[in-house]
Amino acid sequence: MSVKFNVEVLIVGGGTGGCAAAMAAASMGKRVLMTEETDWVGGQLTSQAVPPDEHPWIEKFGCTARYRRFRDLVRRYYSDHYSLTAAARAEQYLNPGAGAVSALCHEPRVALAVIEAMLAPHISAGRLDVRLQWRPLSATSEGDRVTSITFRDLATGETHELTAPMIIDATELGDLLAMADVEYVSGAESRDDTGEANAVEGPAQPDNVQGITWCFAMSNDEGSNRVIDRPKNYEKWRDYVPQLTPEWGGPLVSWKRMSPVLNSVTVNMLAAKGEFSMWLYRQIVCAANHEPGTMPFDATIVNWPQNDYWENNIIDRPEDEVAVYLEESRELSMALFYWMQTEAPRHDGGTGYPGLFLRGDLLGTKDGMAKAVYVREARRIKAMFTVTENHVGKDALGGKPATQFEDSVGVGAYRIDLHPSTAGNNYIDLSAHPFQIPLGALVPVRVKNLLPACKNIGSTHLTNGCYRLHPVEWNIGEAAGLLAAFALDRGVEPQAVREQPALLADFQALVDAQGIERNWPELRAL
Repeated sequence: MSVKFNVEVLIVGGGTGGCAAAMAAASMGKRVLMTEETDWVGGQLTSQAVPPDEHPWIEKFGCTARYRRFRDLVRRYYSDHYSLTAAARAEQYLNPGAGAVSALCHEPRVALAVIEAMLAPHISAGRLDVRLQWRPLSATSEGDRVTSITFRDLATGETHELTAPMIIDATELGDLLAMADVEYVSGAESRDDTGEANAVEGPAQPDNVQGITWCFAMSNDEGSNRVIDRPKNYEKWRDYVPQLTPEWGGPLVSWKRMSPVLNSVTVNMLAAKGEFSMWLYRQIVCAANHEPGTMPFDATIVNWPQNDYWENNIIDRPEDEVAVYLEESRELSMALFYWMQTEAPRHDGGTGYPGLFLRGDLLGTKDGMAKAVYVREARRIKAMFTVTENHVGKDALGGKPATQFEDSVGVGAYRIDLHPSTAGNNYIDLSAHPFQIPLGALVPVRVKNLLPACKNIGSTHLTNGCYRLHPVEWNIGEAAGLLAAFALDRGVEPQAVREQPALLADFQALVDAQGIERNWPELRAL
C-alpha cells in the first residue's frame, strides 16, 4: 500500500546522527519524518549499546550545544531518578558508570530517555513524526534527484512509499546510497587514489572494512552460579585464532587483548588498581555511586577486541548472507560470555566466573545482547570534498596542524582508530590533530536532494576511524539537518551552499547561531 505523508525532510535512520538531524531540521520549522529500523532511536548511544567515545576536552568545548545538552540531561536524569550518594551528587562532572572510556559512561536506557525527551517537543508540535521498526526497501530516482523511498513496517508487514524534497541518509551502513544509485565508495581506498601513506598498496579493496561487534551488558553476582547453556558453535569460537597481519598471537577468546600499537597484552577482567581492567573500561553501572542497598551490582558493556567480528563484510552482500554473518557475530559474543563464566583464568587464580549474568534489562532485550550490531564503517558518499589522512593525521602533516577548512560546519577529535578488518589487517592506530568537519564532505558530487548524516560522509577508510565517534556523528547529523532546512528555505541546492560564498557565509551564521562550534583553540594531537 502507499500512504501520503506531508513531509519536507525525510530522515532514514534514527541513530545518533539521524536524531541530531531531526532536532536541527525541526528547529527550523520543517515538517520532518524520521524512520528507524529497531524500536529504539539513538543508534550507537542506545540500541548498539556503546557508551560515548569522546575527546579529553569535551566538558569545556569541542561539541555542539545540543550534544552538550544531551550530556547535561543524562547527568540530570541520574540526579532526578536515581538514589545517588551525596558524594556522587557533589561531583562537578558525574560519570554515572565510572567507566574509563569516557567521562560519561551511562546506561543505554538513560540515553534513550534523554533523546526521546529532546525529540518530544517537536513531536508534540507536529513538526516531527517518528516511525519505529520501519526498514527501507528500495528507492527511485529521476536524474539527479531521489524521488521516493519505500519502507516495510516490520510490525505490520505493510509497505509505504514516501516522498520528500530533501532526504537524509542516516542509516548505519549508508543503505540509501546503494538503493538510490548515489555515487559511493566502501572499504579501503588505494594509496594511489588518496595519497595516504597508510592506505592500501595496489588496487582499492571495497570489501576491506572494519569489523562489527555485537555488544552485550553483564554483571557479576560473585558466589552464585548463573552459567548459561553452552552456546551454539561454542568450541568453534573458543578455539578461533585470528589470521591477521601483523599476527594476533593466539586465540581471540582469551585475556590477551591487542593494544593499538600491536602488542599483545595480558589482562584480567577484574584487574588490580592501577592495572588495565576490561571490566572498568566500559562500565555503565557503578554501585558505589548509589546509596547502599539501592544498586546491588555494577554492570559493564562488553565491546572488546575479543568480540570484534571481521570474518565477513556485511556491506553490499545478499540479505541471506548478511543474516548468517550477523548471527556469527552474536555467536562470538555469546561464546566469549560463556568462556568467561566457565573457562577463563580468574584474577584470583581460579577458573571461570559463574556469577556473571547478562543484563538485557539495561538494553531492552531478553537475551542480554544489544538490539543491533555496532557498526564502525559504512558506505561513504563520493563528496564534493573528501577528508584524508593528509588533512588530519599528525605524522602525515609533518608537524603542521590539521587542515583548516573555510567551509567548516563543526569539529571533532579522536585518533585514527581502525579495528581489525575483513581483509585481515590488524589494528591501525594513528595520532590525529583535533579536526574540523568540512561542509564539502556532506555534499554529494551529483545528487541534489540527498545528504549523509553519520558515518557515510566524504571520508576515507582511514579518516572514518576518527570521524565515526559519537559527538562527531551527532555534529554531522545536526549540520545535515540544518543544511536540508536552509536549502529548502533559500530554494537552492546543497551544492550551491558550498560553492557560493554568500550562501556559505549565511549558512555558517546559522550554524553558529545553533550553537555548533566550527573552530578549535590550539590543541595537541591525540
